[in-house]
Amino acid sequence: MHLVDQIKAKAKENLQTVVLPEGYDDRMIEASARIVAEGLARVVLLGNIDALQGKASELGVSLEGVSLVDPKSSELLGGYADELVELRRKKGLSREQALDLLTADDNLYFSSMMVRKGDAGGAVAGAFNTTGDVLRAAFQVVGTAPGMKTVSSVFLMVTKNPDFGENGVLCFADCAVNPNPDAQALAEIAVSTAASCKSFLGVDARVGMLSFSTKGSAQHDDCDKVLKALEIAKELAPDLAIDGELQADAALLPKVGEKKAPGSTVAGKANTLIFPDLDAGNIGYKLVERVAGAEAVGPIIQGLAKPVNDLSRGCSIDDIVSVSAITAVQAQG
Repeated sequence: MHLVDQIKAKAKENLQTVVLPEGYDDRMIEASARIVAEGLARVVLLGNIDALQGKASELGVSLEGVSLVDPKSSELLGGYADELVELRRKKGLSREQALDLLTADDNLYFSSMMVRKGDAGGAVAGAFNTTGDVLRAAFQVVGTAPGMKTVSSVFLMVTKNPDFGENGVLCFADCAVNPNPDAQALAEIAVSTAASCKSFLGVDARVGMLSFSTKGSAQHDDCDKVLKALEIAKELAPDLAIDGELQADAALLPKVGEKKAPGSTVAGKANTLIFPDLDAGNIGYKLVERVAGAEAVGPIIQGLAKPVNDLSRGCSIDDIVSVSAITAVQAQG
């Protein structure tokens, strides 16, 4: 079974509620109907209810089973405004400003507050809005997971070689969010990605902290950062199987791992790869995708207290459905 089909099957096992704030995008309307029809999640679609129903009729889409909520007239608005004022009190946010954010046309703050308050298990946006706007609302409202300050991303790389990772599937991070993480952030990315590995692949992570050096084969400040991150990650998650610094071949190939990092429990069999910066991560996943013909599932946002995922603005309806299923699985905990 394909990885996305496995994720969809898992989503169906414990149905969660996913909010789609961008009801003003036709793709979101069509995707919401499909998500409900496929039984992947309960869906809340945000927007003017008359406009949503009118557009659905134009598109020939049935919104039966989809909950339609207009943030501007929702009975939840007052309580959400009070919560947002309290949450942003140190920033001096007034109630009027909170109401403006919650009733803004993008619906991003309202959807994030739905997730924060448990009225939705997760949110999916980005078909219309930029990554920065989606993550800003999520970071300010949903916040980061306990003990974490870093929001990051993971790609599930489905390769054609079953010898790599878990039957050919590897977790790559961070390939989309943090340009130059320091050691603390890199450690938090590693711990978050290990949790994502367990959630999506159903196995314990074996985390390789990547570098151009393996076990001191080169000396550089960049290598020192990876070593410091490794130390911090072990403190954050003492039971985590993690090692570094490792070159990519030492992390993935048993014979190379045995030679370059003898005795390592990770070298040669890593299923989770942590890149030292966004340059390496973004280049790495695109090379594996384009040159090796792998499928990149993601980016999946991690490190938040509750799931909010970002789409490409060029996404398809299929992409929205798949990311909603991913979000539903994250919401299962």
